[in-house]
Amino acid sequence: MLLIHEDESVYAGYNGASMLEATLAGHMKLIEELSAKGVEFSGNRLKDASTATTIRYENGGEGSLHDGPFAETHEELGGYYVIEAADHDEAVRWARRIPIPGKGAVEIRPVWQD
Repeated sequence: MLLIHEDESVYAGYNGASMLEATLAGHMKLIEELSAKGVEFSGNRLKDASTATTIRYENGGEGSLHDGPFAETHEELGGYYVIEAADHDEAVRWARRIPIPGKGAVEIRPVWQD
C-alpha cells in the first residue's frame, strides 16, 4: 500500500486550484503508467483531514473519540494506492512517481497476506 501524506494547505490560496489541477494530472499519468505496465492497483483520494475522526486508545478500554487525523503533523493522509508489486524495490519505484506538491511523504507498507 502506498499511503500519500501531504500538506493540504498547498491547495489553498492563490495557486491552490492550479496546484490541485497539476497534482491530479500527475496522478492520472501515474494511473496510465500502472495500467500500461499491467500492474494491478486500486486507490482513492480521501476527503480533507478536517473530516477525519480518530479513536485513541490508552491502556486498552473503549477509547476516546477525537476530531481530526490520528497524527500530530502538518501532513495529512490524502489518498492511497494499493498495487501488486513483485517486491519492495518495485513498490519503491512506483511510489517515487506519485506527485507530491510541497512537503509530503509516501509510506510504503506491505498488506497482510493470509
